[in-house]
Amino acid sequence: MKNIIKNFKTNELKNTKFVHPVSITYNQNGKDKLWEAVKSFDSVAVLLYHEEKDAFLLVKQFRAPVYLNDESHLCTYELCAGIIDKEISLAQIVKEEIDEECGYDVALESIEKITSFYTNVGVSGGCQSLFFATINESMKIHNGGGINDEEIDLMFLPLNKIEEFLYDESKAKTPGLMFSFYWFLKNKRTL
Repeated sequence: MKNIIKNFKTNELKNTKFVHPVSITYNQNGKDKLWEAVKSFDSVAVLLYHEEKDAFLLVKQFRAPVYLNDESHLCTYELCAGIIDKEISLAQIVKEEIDEECGYDVALESIEKITSFYTNVGVSGGCQSLFFATINESMKIHNGGGINDEEIDLMFLPLNKIEEFLYDESKAKTPGLMFSFYWFLKNKRTL
């Protein structure tokens, strides 16, 4: 993946589509407090294990907030994921994201929930529900890459490279991705 970033600027948010900055005032234990936060959508993410390749299918993409904090990170390594913005089951949202981002058609009943947890607790406090699914080449329906103007690259990480990848701080990765690898090693290693 090649990213050339130019004219990177920050601007105050006014009318937003996906996040809503707010100022929160409250009283805690008799003391008035103020907190700045961002109201955002909850999300789903899925760890995809490719049984024929003995590897995990990861998403690589440019994330402007990461670049804002460290210009050396032109891409992040993530699970296939998406926001919860529809009135359908979480597993159905996961299925749609796997199709859109990765190009695989996974049966709904084979999508396994791992757990849910809160992310960015000091800023947005969004809840992410984490899932697992096994894929193979018979499920591949297109090349993936996202929809609209998403620029998503796909990467296979061999199972035997997980530990090296986890501790490679030169690669920007999400806590959900790291947790899901530990979950896999504890619960699914024998696949």
